[in-house]
Amino acid sequence: MRSSWSPVRRRETRTQTASGWSLPTAFPMGSITAKLHMVTWNVATADPPDDVTSLLRLDSPKSPDLFVIGLQEVYSGPLRFVSDMLNDDPWSHLLMSTLAPRKYIKVSSIRMQGLLLLFFSKLEHVPFIRDIQAAYTRTGIFGYWGNKGGVSIHLSFYGHTLCFLNCHLAAHMKYATERVDEFERIMDTQTFECEKAQRIADHRLVFWFGDLNFRIHDHGIPFVHTCINNQSYNLLWSKDQLIMMKKKEPMLQEFEEGPLDFQPTYKFDLNSDTYDSSGKKRKPAWTDRILWRLRPKASTPDGPDENAVSSTKSRQLAEEEEEYPLKLRQELYTSNMEYNISDHKPVIGVFTLELRKMYESPLVDLQPEGDWSADIDAMVRYSPLQPFPSSTWDWIGLYKVGFTNVMDYITYTWVKDDEIAFNEEITQVYVSKEEIPVQGGECVLCYYSSTLHCIIGMSEPFKVHESKVAIEEGLLPEKLNGLDKTVASGDLWN
Repeated sequence: MRSSWSPVRRRETRTQTASGWSLPTAFPMGSITAKLHMVTWNVATADPPDDVTSLLRLDSPKSPDLFVIGLQEVYSGPLRFVSDMLNDDPWSHLLMSTLAPRKYIKVSSIRMQGLLLLFFSKLEHVPFIRDIQAAYTRTGIFGYWGNKGGVSIHLSFYGHTLCFLNCHLAAHMKYATERVDEFERIMDTQTFECEKAQRIADHRLVFWFGDLNFRIHDHGIPFVHTCINNQSYNLLWSKDQLIMMKKKEPMLQEFEEGPLDFQPTYKFDLNSDTYDSSGKKRKPAWTDRILWRLRPKASTPDGPDENAVSSTKSRQLAEEEEEYPLKLRQELYTSNMEYNISDHKPVIGVFTLELRKMYESPLVDLQPEGDWSADIDAMVRYSPLQPFPSSTWDWIGLYKVGFTNVMDYITYTWVKDDEIAFNEEITQVYVSKEEIPVQGGECVLCYYSSTLHCIIGMSEPFKVHESKVAIEEGLLPEKLNGLDKTVASGDLWN
């Protein structure tokens, strides 16, 4: 029986398709309107609440297509951090278990000490989220300590490059300039192995969010409290450090933000809605923010350019933007006051993305062959629908319906190692009956590309039948192995 750990290659060699391959910019396709729900929250080392329904607005009439959750100050004490490296941290576990029954999976995540970034997608979009990469930058003590900095996730969504950057910047009133310097350093140093978007600024759309730690300058605490009590938030905007810094920092001017029509989210007494009543009496501030940047429109060169490469790239970008437009609209920007476990309140941003797809079919069509049960060896059939960089590190996973993330498989098989027949159109891959759950259940198959770091094909749900041999031999549920118990636990989507 194969381990439930993530796949580890048994051979040292790996092959790829010939150099020069690239994802097809494909054929003009239809458009999609996707709803994106974002959360940023400094959780101040607290354990998660019992219920995040309100945080994720799960009672909304239209469910989001994507969730992006950025947390800061997730507890990272030595023992807990080691435990979280081996298992999902409590926050990730809660969010996955909450969203999986609603047909979302965690597509990617990255953690750097207390900084945690999670990206979830509805299942239907998963084969169209490709080239997933993550990066981090430390800006803490002497630039080496990870208590401050930024973590990011890069991906392609129907061909459009997106980047989500979760930051925790320097604290205290007097360090506004240092916060900008840290942000610019993160923007300049984080890179990705992607021809179209090597740096954060190259992406078609960037979201910058987190505990950015900008404060309200000049105004005294009594005036700030009066404005909050009267909901006259606009009287405070001119002295918000981030708004002030945007007036003189070109990089910040490229980012947009909705109006701060909600009360400052820092700093509260724990388990209350009362602003800091300690001896320090810190002034309330909008430290927790969500901003975005649509890449400035590329200009088409009028004449010959000495830098031919730059000229060609500008022309390609301009043509892509015209043929495959992308628009963004913010629907909501607010805080959630009901959570009291931290000295910060969470901030929520809801967006609508309108874009024209660069492709409409997955890279791989994937199906089980025949009936599946633990009584007979099984077969998977897959067909490439578009060229992609296949590798000996690619694998096909068997998942229960309602799985939480790409590593939440029942078992897996190496595509190249277990290949038994192929032609130009169809490849068959073998799965041993010993690795199929005895008690059966509703399952799906997913093809994972190690080169693109994502699932590129997914089967329709199908039934794995319970083993007739096991029934005849009177195998009781309590004698089943761990994999069978996982599937036997029920269909989470019912």
